Amino acid sequence: METGKDYMETGKEYLEQAQRHAPEPSEDEFTKTVEKYTAAVPSSAYLAVAVGAMGLSLLFQLSGRGKWGNFVAQWVPTLLIIGLYNKMVKLEGHDRSHRGGVGYSS
Repeated sequence: METGKDYMETGKEYLEQAQRHAPEPSEDEFTKTVEKYTAAVPSSAYLAVAVGAMGLSLLFQLSGRGKWGNFVAQWVPTLLIIGLYNKMVKLEGHDRSHRGGVGYSS
């Protein structure tokens, strides 16, 4: 009968084998080009534009143009997600393998 330690060793072996045979992540040229240009924009700019969209939406709502207010309000999550992506790309880079690492970052 196998013990817990035996199961751990077997699990580690499977994980090591999977990591050795995993495909290397890579980005296409389009993604690299987009990230090159978006990296020039400060991440705080996306936050500022999102806050501005919130304010514009509030103004539309208060002026009685509720549909426009809702329309502009829907931009906010998209802008925040783009800003988050921009920040992650700046911190992690587009690819570890591009920088000489192997596999995904942990």
